[in-house]
Parts: sequence; structure tokens; C-alpha cells
Amino acid sequence: MARIVYLHGFASGPGSKKARFFRERFAELGIGLEIPDLAEGDFAGLTVSGQLRVIERASRGEPVTLMGSSMGGYLAALYAARHPEVDQVVLMAPAFCFLKRWQETLGPANMEKWRTSGSLEVFHYGEGRAVPVGYQLIEDAQPYEDYPAASQPVLIFHGQNDTVVPPEYSVEFARRHPRATLRLMNSDHELLNVLDDMWMETEAFLFGGQRTGRSTPA
Repeated sequence: MARIVYLHGFASGPGSKKARFFRERFAELGIGLEIPDLAEGDFAGLTVSGQLRVIERASRGEPVTLMGSSMGGYLAALYAARHPEVDQVVLMAPAFCFLKRWQETLGPANMEKWRTSGSLEVFHYGEGRAVPVGYQLIEDAQPYEDYPAASQPVLIFHGQNDTVVPPEYSVEFARRHPRATLRLMNSDHELLNVLDDMWMETEAFLFGGQRTGRSTPA
């Protein structure tokens, strides 16, 4: 089967709770899970384009299955839309409308402050402290579409109580993509209380035959 590459979220890293959970589950099946550091040690210089290049190097132009959480989910969809060799995609609270959501969350005044100062302090979950990220993240994100047109089978998990990325974004993505299956979970953005449920669905999706079509909320 195709190699599986896991893409962590914004201000996170390869050691995130979800990344560790899925690596352990795949290991029980004798399958390796590759988890690149999307920031490559330079979070301050983070860009969408730079992270896509990390995914490209990890994929090596070969058939791969991509799994992505939050921003990693958005990146997985962007990459799949541009690389037909991607087999299947599993997204967890994918950060569709990435640029729009930053603008909504910060508001015009704080966005302008970020632009003029050049950096913004954010809490980095991987490092456990506040760190700066440069405004080039916003400038670089501008050409990228809100809803990537990935043609592969896509399984999406999104918490109904997600206040970071509205679940309506995943609903809209699923509406646009007939090969997308959406599971709305009784959870928040992190989805940590439904890890076992997500694993069972993911295992069936990846190894039990490709299933398409939308679901009712779970």
C-alpha cells in the first residue's frame, strides 16, 4: 500500500498527541507513519509554500496517503489537489479558508499591527511557550484557494463544537466534493475525546475499501 504521511497542525509538531496516537495505532498493524516537521525548525519563517515543499520532499513523487490536522489538513488538501498521485486523504478539523479565518479572528486592527511589526506572538503547543511567526505567512497564503479541489477519496472529521475552525467549512468542502465523506463529531477542535472513533473510521477507510458519500452527523 501507499506510504502514509501525517501533517501536524499550526504551532504544533511531530510529537503532537494526535500524531503519537495514530503512529501507535499504525505500528500495531506493522505500518510506519511518517511525520515530517513542517516548519523545519524555522517557525518564525513559516509559509504555506514552504510547508508544501516539505510535503513534496516527504512524498518523493510517489503514491502516498495524507493525513492532516487543522492547518496540516488544509495543506493535505492543497497538496492532493496539485498531485494526483496522492491516493487517499484523511483530514481532522481542516483549516479551510485559512487566510479568511486569520482575518476574522484577529480583526483589521490586529492584522495591520502584525503587518507593520512583521511578527505576531502565538502560543506554540510543541514548544509550550509563546513564539513569533512572521507576516510572510499571510502574504504567502494569499494565492491559495479556500477549498482545494482534491479529487481523491477524502475522509473528514470535524468537531461540532469547534470554535477555532468552524465545522461549516468542512460541510462546504464536502458539498463541493462528491468523493468526500464528512463525520461531524461530538468534540472540539482538538478531537482528543474521539480518537478511538476516528481510528476505527480511518482504518476502515484506508484498508476496508474506498467509501464515498456524505454522512449524517455522528
